[in-house]
Amino acid sequence: MSLDRARSAGEPAQAPLRVAIGAARWIRSAAADDGRWLANPDARGRSALAPEPASLYAGAPGIVLFFLELAAATGEEEYLRDARAGCRYLVSAWREVTDVTFHHGLSGIAVALCEAGWALGDGVLEEAAAAAMDRVVRAARPMPGGPGWSGDPAQRGDGGVVLALLRAASMLGVPAFAELAVEAGARAALQAVPGHRFGDCPGLPVDAVTPGFLAGTAGTAFLLARLYGVTGEARLLEAARRGAGFVRAVSVVRGGSALVPHHVPQGRGLHYLGFCSGSAGVARMFYELYRVAEDPGDLDWAERLAAGVMVSGAPGRRVPGLWDTACQCCGVAGLVELFVGLWAVTGRRAYRDFAEVLGAELAGRASDDGGGLRWYQAYRRLRPGEVSADTGYMAGAAGIGAALLHLEAALRGERARRVVLLPDNPFPEIPAPAGVLRGLE
Repeated sequence: MSLDRARSAGEPAQAPLRVAIGAARWIRSAAADDGRWLANPDARGRSALAPEPASLYAGAPGIVLFFLELAAATGEEEYLRDARAGCRYLVSAWREVTDVTFHHGLSGIAVALCEAGWALGDGVLEEAAAAAMDRVVRAARPMPGGPGWSGDPAQRGDGGVVLALLRAASMLGVPAFAELAVEAGARAALQAVPGHRFGDCPGLPVDAVTPGFLAGTAGTAFLLARLYGVTGEARLLEAARRGAGFVRAVSVVRGGSALVPHHVPQGRGLHYLGFCSGSAGVARMFYELYRVAEDPGDLDWAERLAAGVMVSGAPGRRVPGLWDTACQCCGVAGLVELFVGLWAVTGRRAYRDFAEVLGAELAGRASDDGGGLRWYQAYRRLRPGEVSADTGYMAGAAGIGAALLHLEAALRGERARRVVLLPDNPFPEIPAPAGVLRGLE
């Protein structure tokens, strides 16, 4: 498949939507009787992850979000039926989930149910979301500097929980969720460089420091910037800037481009490009700072990171920081989110064009045996022989399909529609520049 370069001005490109529909067909083949989806339905197939039927990485919450978006993009009621089936499963299953984190646990389930309740007009789902988030609130315990859950300030730990609490507070109208989010998130401001943790990343040396998003400084600085936007407290902005300063200090800058090391001091030459530990995630931190504090230098750094991706040779050339992977977490789909977002923020045509190149890469590498589209990938960089396809959001077809739907929305021009973004995505929910959208006012 290839993206339709011959479309007239304002005409939506259909190729990303067709690919997303193909992904939905394969995900449907993974449906179980109880409303969940298998991580990999292929005969003799295996998942890249341990079974997590209620996780954003490999389970129902992210697939529900994908089907909600696909229904909005196509106008097809059948996809809402898929979403409702997944929601019924989540309503029955969330009480058995003990992990409170966002990407792998209860906080992610609550956000998915919030979005589904809003989209479907279903109060039962909103009640379940509130009950799940109440469980998260009760799980908080006293820690030095304030309440917390794991003590890890990064997005993979308490930071992700805080973002979910903020989203739930706004969608459900529960101020207490936001109050706890501020108290718990502000603990990170006590660190000299927010997000520094030693010896807590599997596979890395015990003295390694990770400047990336999910497990490192950038994601924690993002959280503090978000909390500054909520509270206006200067200390939170100051702490976020300390984190951003560290990321700038360890980055490699060449002309107008920048790359972030995976970890320091040992991994200075390894530059991930994706969301979890590389440019696509770190750029979100700089844009969030720009969004809440309006310093053009922060937007400049987000664009420097984007330039680093564009001159790397990706996606056509495999590089150490973007290997055989297509997913939201560490692959091409996460880059689509970055470039669609920057197009909406800046209006620079080069970003939308590059997002189309990335979308064409995803379309071209999809596999189809007649049962729908899936993406085989080596999810773990250090295990290139472990190739699998998954259905979930962060590591599989649902997230890839969602990224393509976000690209499709950006290609609609003045007819751009609202897309569903996770709480850690700071870019506009209507992916089109302000100049394009003025026609809608």
